[in-house]
This record gives sequence, C-alpha cells and structure tokens, in this order.
Amino acid sequence: MPIHNTTSNPLVKAPAVRFAPSPNGLLHVGHARSAMLNWQFAKARHGTFLLRIEDIDITRARPEFETAIFDDLAWLGLDWPKPVRRQSDHFAAYQANLGELRKLGLLYPAFLSRAETSARISETERTGRVWPRDPDGAPHYPGDDRRLSPSERDRRIAAGEPHAWRLDMQAALDGLDARLSWAEHGSGPSGETGEIIADPGEWGDVILARRDVPASYHLSVTVDDAVQNISDVIRGEDLFAATSVHRLLQHLLGLPAPRYRHHDLVRDQLGRKLSKSDGSTSIASLRQQGASPEDILALARIRT
Repeated sequence: MPIHNTTSNPLVKAPAVRFAPSPNGLLHVGHARSAMLNWQFAKARHGTFLLRIEDIDITRARPEFETAIFDDLAWLGLDWPKPVRRQSDHFAAYQANLGELRKLGLLYPAFLSRAETSARISETERTGRVWPRDPDGAPHYPGDDRRLSPSERDRRIAAGEPHAWRLDMQAALDGLDARLSWAEHGSGPSGETGEIIADPGEWGDVILARRDVPASYHLSVTVDDAVQNISDVIRGEDLFAATSVHRLLQHLLGLPAPRYRHHDLVRDQLGRKLSKSDGSTSIASLRQQGASPEDILALARIRT
C-alpha cells in the first residue's frame, strides 16, 4: 500500500483512521500489520490514528484482553488519543439506528433457531437444489419470518421467544434509486481496485442485532466510523466483501462513506489467515520468547 503525502495542499483535510480490535483474545502478527498500516498512513499525512475497542459482544469481551491490546500496541511504538471509544458505552446509539431501520420497514424479527435453519437447508439440498450462501460460505437465512403479520411478530416477541433482528435485504434493495459503490484504494482478494460496485444482496438477510448482542458487527462498525469521522478504513482483505453491506447501511441511515483500503493478510505456512485461537502467533507469546518490536514488524511485513 503506497504512501503519498497530501499535506502540501492546505485544502486537503487530514485523514482519520482507526484500528478496532475485539478484546476476546490476544493480538497476533496479523493485527500488528493492520494496526501499523493504519498508524503509518495517519502519521505520513499528519492525520489521526484512533484505537477503538469493539466489545459489543459483552459475553466474550474480557478486561485482561483489552489491557493486553493497549500494552502490545504501545510496545510496538503506537500512540493514540485517549480515551478510546468502547462499543459497550454506546448501545443507545446502535438502538437508535435500529429504530430508524424499523421505521423504514426494513427489519424483521427472525425466530428460527440454528437447528431449524440447518434442517430447512438440508431438506432443500436433498432435493438437489442449491441453497444460496454468502461470501464467507454461510447459508442465507430462510426468511420465512418476513411473511409474519405484525400482530404475530408482536405476540411471539411478547411471549419471550428468542429472536434476532435481520435486515430485509430485498426490501432494502428495492428501495435503492441508484447503484451503490465504494472507492477502493487498496485491493480486494483478486486485486480489485478503483470504483467497486457493491453487491449487498449476496449476503442475504444479515443479522443487525440479537437479544444478547445489541448490534452486529455490520451495524456497529458503520455507525462508529461515521461518529468518529473516519476518512479511510484500512483493514484486511477478508472484509472486502462485507463492505457491500456497510455501504448499504450507510445509504439507508444517511451516513457518509469513507474511502476503503483493504490490505493483504499475514498467513500461516498452510496459507490460512492467522487466528486468535493459535496462541503461537500472538504478539504476547512472541514477546515472551524474546522477540523485539522490529522482529514483530518484520513478521508482519511492515517497512519502517
């Protein structure tokens, strides 16, 4: 990802970028790559590097992992404005945006359990029909609940039936008056760059909130980027396809669209992207083995 200095033009607004880890495990070398690319981008342009804690899933977030995030990033030489934005402090903002989508008639409560959904899909596939799947390989939700009457929905919610709130994707797409796209200044997994045409429909009826998680990643990250005036989203290419959903939500909620810069990933010897479950690649583990910040940055393919 080449760096071009834009600060010579006083009319060019200094950028704001963010690194937004979830405190549900230790940072690994892949996180170091993304954090440093954001930090270097901001520093080269006299912009702002923000650290955001994505702890919307309070059942998995742990304070010790948040502390480790701060420690690892500071050890690598990064700094950021305080205090950081924590998603768990902003549930009301996400609920307000969900309310806007409800007013537009674009949300519905989804009552099918995972087992019921799996059974429906298996039954269909046994007949030889192909069940649609999203870019991550997950099957689309059947969507039967879209046809429930408002009174039936209210009755089942009042009865305490478990449910998630899903976006009625077809209704959202039917309301578009123009095609959606985004400005890609990095590249996708296949080298895509320039104007990218968004295709949110390939994700099906995405979840935007659960009973135990007040906002999904898609909704919370879209709202947070707007609130924090993020100009450039620099993140891994594994989130390239998800940008289509984020562009749709930005359009529906009247939020600005940042520029996007997706970067390649750090992978293991088998070509798999790194995971928090593999402790051997965590920054903390490598530090304990005597690695220096320069060693970590070399593994993360960062040029200093």
